[in-house]
Amino acid sequence: MYRKFVMSERTAVLLLAHGTPDALDEIPEYLRNITGGRPLPDSVVEEIRHRYSLIGPSPLTALTLEQGRMLSEELCLPVYVGMRNWKPYIADVLAKMREDGIARAVGICLAPQNSRTSVGLYRKAVFAAADGIEIEFVEAWADHPLLADAFAERLRAVWEPFNAETGQPVPVLFTAHSVPLRTVQAQSAGDTSDPYEVEAKRTAALVAERAGLAPDHWRFAFQSQGMSGGPWIGPTVEDTLMALRREGVEKLVIQPIGFLCDHVEILYDIDIGFRQFAINLDMELRRPESLNGSPLLIAALADLSRGALDRLAQPQHERQ
Repeated sequence: MYRKFVMSERTAVLLLAHGTPDALDEIPEYLRNITGGRPLPDSVVEEIRHRYSLIGPSPLTALTLEQGRMLSEELCLPVYVGMRNWKPYIADVLAKMREDGIARAVGICLAPQNSRTSVGLYRKAVFAAADGIEIEFVEAWADHPLLADAFAERLRAVWEPFNAETGQPVPVLFTAHSVPLRTVQAQSAGDTSDPYEVEAKRTAALVAERAGLAPDHWRFAFQSQGMSGGPWIGPTVEDTLMALRREGVEKLVIQPIGFLCDHVEILYDIDIGFRQFAINLDMELRRPESLNGSPLLIAALADLSRGALDRLAQPQHERQ
């Protein structure tokens, strides 16, 4: 149904991502966007600048644009990409969509696990700038089977040869980006807690099941806690690595399941920071390739898009 609909109703898909600076000199402005203008200590700004200097230009924007191109080919309709914290900004992309005659759009945040501090902020930014474009927003897709298949495919490519080398199953540590503790707690009387922690662990469990991991062969931790103060949810990767080493673990696979392409939290936090932390513990750490242009990821995004497009085709009073 959706193909006829999109051809006649000037419909598109809008992929939403975090954004990343294009040069080191842009990092202070980028960080102000993230914090809503709240200044960070100079030491924090310099540390983040240092991390970006070690990985070179972050590939996040280029990889997300490529994901959009692949999805556009799969769906045979326009796919736009908007960033919340850097160019191309969500508001600017929606303005371009209006110029192009787009009347309706599916919004998909490339953060599958829903949280007030991530998906909630993207949703707010999209609807604030929609201005005449009808939006069908995909709230969460942490348990989408094709997403789990995509991560499991990447995991098996590293985990199975590692097992063959060691002669036994190597433990796997799944990770997702941490969020401030206040984010996942109920905000007021009658409010419900943020679903992020539950959804992140749900994705990890689905990936483990599809990859063939026994329940006692994998763990979960939160990575990349903020440097600006206040408690963030854990356990941290560092604490988990130390606990595993005390249990006698010497070799480990680490797979982030909240990120859909390479960027600083993978290329620095995992590949440099956690790997060196593991070396200091006399552990060997390996990481599967990020999803990036995974055909299974694009299939998941296409499936989400088709379902949302079908909802857009329904009269508003009939939509769930």
